[in-house]
Amino acid sequence: MPAPDVEAPHAPAESLSEEVHAEDVRSESTSTYEQERGKPLPSLNHGHLQFLISLTFGPYRDKYTVASELTLQLGNVRLTPDLCVFRKRKITFAHDTTQVSEPPLLAVEIVSPSQSTQDVADKIHVMLDAGVESCWLVQPAMQTITVYTNDAKPRTLDRGTLTDPATDIEVSVDALFSGE
Repeated sequence: MPAPDVEAPHAPAESLSEEVHAEDVRSESTSTYEQERGKPLPSLNHGHLQFLISLTFGPYRDKYTVASELTLQLGNVRLTPDLCVFRKRKITFAHDTTQVSEPPLLAVEIVSPSQSTQDVADKIHVMLDAGVESCWLVQPAMQTITVYTNDAKPRTLDRGTLTDPATDIEVSVDALFSGE
């Protein structure tokens, strides 16, 4: 039987600053959370934007079903976008689903501090190839949303109203990044 995971002891730090630096280095390595979920650790900005975007989808709930952190199994590809928008479906709370094989109309990816924009863009292209009609790349640090589809070049907005081409959902980019 393998021994349980135990953090290896480390030599005492010579000073408090060395101890703080050692903690920073350990926190920069991939966490168990990230390894298990294949997603970066959540952050305040990421979570807040995910919440705000979800709120803006609220007026469309008669037409669409929105899910956050739902695993998609699209052929041999398995991923978990931050938000998915599907055609309206009946939700039965007595019977839950942990993954869906139907591509959403829209998938939203919010870049986390530990992710590269290129990695997220690559994930978006995989989703588009698997049948997702529209994907948003939300970059909190840049305060932009880039809309990807298979039919057109990516379009980046840093202000104004974004109208999603697959759903006609409208979102105020200014309101999302207002900091309120």
